[in-house]
Amino acid sequence: MKAISRRSFLKRSTLLGAGALVLPRFSIAQAGASASSKVNVALVGSGGIASVAIKGILGQNLVAICDVDEANLTVYADQNPQIATAAKFRDFRVMLDKMGGEIDAVAVSTPDHTHFAATMDAMQRGKHVFTQKPLTHNIWQARTLRKAREKYKVITNMGNQGHTFDGIRQMKEWIEADVLGTVREVDSWFPGPKWGTPVWRKPESYPPAPMPIPEGLDWPLWLGPVADPGYNSVYQPKAWRAFPQFGTGMLGDWFCHICDGPVWTLGLYDPTVIEAEKIDGPNPGMCPDGSIIRWDFSARGEMPPCALRWYDGGNQPPMPENWTWGALPKNGSFFRGSKNTVFLDERSNHPRLINKEEMKAFKEAGLPPEKYPRLPQSGSDSGPVAEWIRAIKGDGPEPGANFDYAARLTEVACLGALAQFYGGRIEWDSEAMRVTNRPELNVHIKEPMPKGWEYGEDLWKA
Repeated sequence: MKAISRRSFLKRSTLLGAGALVLPRFSIAQAGASASSKVNVALVGSGGIASVAIKGILGQNLVAICDVDEANLTVYADQNPQIATAAKFRDFRVMLDKMGGEIDAVAVSTPDHTHFAATMDAMQRGKHVFTQKPLTHNIWQARTLRKAREKYKVITNMGNQGHTFDGIRQMKEWIEADVLGTVREVDSWFPGPKWGTPVWRKPESYPPAPMPIPEGLDWPLWLGPVADPGYNSVYQPKAWRAFPQFGTGMLGDWFCHICDGPVWTLGLYDPTVIEAEKIDGPNPGMCPDGSIIRWDFSARGEMPPCALRWYDGGNQPPMPENWTWGALPKNGSFFRGSKNTVFLDERSNHPRLINKEEMKAFKEAGLPPEKYPRLPQSGSDSGPVAEWIRAIKGDGPEPGANFDYAARLTEVACLGALAQFYGGRIEWDSEAMRVTNRPELNVHIKEPMPKGWEYGEDLWKA
């Protein structure tokens, strides 16, 4: 696809679902700087998935790096030469205390259980924040970040590449043009977890036996607000996602990509019931080998009730009768409409009718007109980090996966993870933010915040 120039992008851009382009609140342009000014960025977490942020801020000023593991501080030095000269820290709180006046924006790329603390600390200091998916580790944290976005009025975005792609916008246009008819079911799937890989590892016994803490790792800081189970290499550096105290399982890994399309285009935000229809190989203290999870959503405006199902670990949805594109893709979503069923891929991109000949005829007849603005699709201007940087500079609209939307998407993922980790049926009162049929699960809706890790309580005071 031909890359969109910045000039063309700005001419075409509007806020998604809104009117004309507006300058994002508290962009550096509003402070008197021009769009050509460089943004001073700090990293919280500099290994693993931090490569997304490190590549995305090329051309800006990388002024500080924070990581609890010394091995990560320079791991991507070949990708960004500024890593060599940036100030180095272990504790993001110390970094923000000492260098807050030199930092405009913070990119958070830590395990799920410390996303919230690092993100809140930066926001309450007036820093723009980019945080990896899933946005938070629990539902209270997600709702608190929505409140924080409104209070602190900084530019926010979550690391959800697909939300910057053309395909998710095209899918919303097709739904609003009634191409699918009534959609009452969506099936989404992914083959993992892939046990035995660096990211998905099972211990020989549970709980894992304590091991010596590696040199250069500040284990208490890595734990943050979580009680110490004893260091074991299955937790850190890469396989923490499978354990509920640190991660959010397969749903935390892929829901925000694959189900971004269903959630955003159909407005699937506040389920009433979440149920584990199938759990394969339940693993004590870990996510299962596979599952089928269902969310039930009530009617939304003119849209009828809808069920969203997630399949993983080798579980797959029923193949539509008139699918003619060959073997079932390894991952993606089927939107099952009364008129047409549409497939959307793993990044909520490339929608297509499930019958190849019907898709060809559909294109020849003319696709629904573009209604939602397209973003750059290739080069250094593409992706969620570049989208965030443009908004900070006042050179583009507020990011599509800003924390108002990203928090709602993450909340649905967290509810699914609750069913995946603990099984059974969950009846959810969204307004009260509580599980009504299994009150013992409510401890996971808002997890304890020990001394030194208390954030966000003030945002809930009248």
